[in-house]
Amino acid sequence: MGSLFDLTGQVAVVTGSSRGIGKAIAHRMAEHGASVVISSRKQDACEEVAAELNAAVGRDACVAKAANISSKEALQELAAFALGRFGKVTALVCNAASNPYFGPMAGIADEQFVKILMNNVVSNHWLIQALAPQMLARGEGSVTIVSSIGGLKASTMIGAYNISKAADLQLARNLSAEYGPQGVRVNCICPGLIKTDFAKALWENPDILKQATAGSSLKRIGEPDEIAGMAVFLASKAGAFTTGQAMVIDGGATIV
Repeated sequence: MGSLFDLTGQVAVVTGSSRGIGKAIAHRMAEHGASVVISSRKQDACEEVAAELNAAVGRDACVAKAANISSKEALQELAAFALGRFGKVTALVCNAASNPYFGPMAGIADEQFVKILMNNVVSNHWLIQALAPQMLARGEGSVTIVSSIGGLKASTMIGAYNISKAADLQLARNLSAEYGPQGVRVNCICPGLIKTDFAKALWENPDILKQATAGSSLKRIGEPDEIAGMAVFLASKAGAFTTGQAMVIDGGATIV
């Protein structure tokens, strides 16, 4: 059974992996045998996490390469680094995102809306565009975009963010149709409320947390590690027939 999830010989690039969901995904991918490129904005943070995860898995599985997702050049350099170091990338996880605005759509500034769309959608396109050709040439590979349940429903407070996450779902569907005939799979993970720094405003206050989880089946917040298993599944043999999908992991928040 374990061989279904074995990532030995695979090389993963995980953006936004110095903390939160991205770090948990990088950890579990390394634990299941992959070599992993840790990437976020700051090199020292990436190096610290790479060392921590290497100690945790007992081998030199992780390397660090900082990249700002708002820069196409930086993402191209990240791709070149990974390919230069390992000769291939078999699993790309586009996890990094930003949300500089909370409030009604009527109040969002143009530069805030553009930043959300660029960082959460266009940056994923850039990095996929840089790494997909070598996957297609080999006839194998997986791309996982970390979207959100926000992409499946409306919000009066994070509407622009939700628009970007809905666009990620369509990006995955389009690319799965394009890449599928050559053996490359593209999927999204849609987390619900997870205990990360990114969502701190929603769980730090007990009253807000209770309200935020009241509509879910499990009545609690999720942990980053509860998302990581899906990323391992999608990159592994277990996920070999899964493509173009939005894998919802939200404690039952969207079924009520």
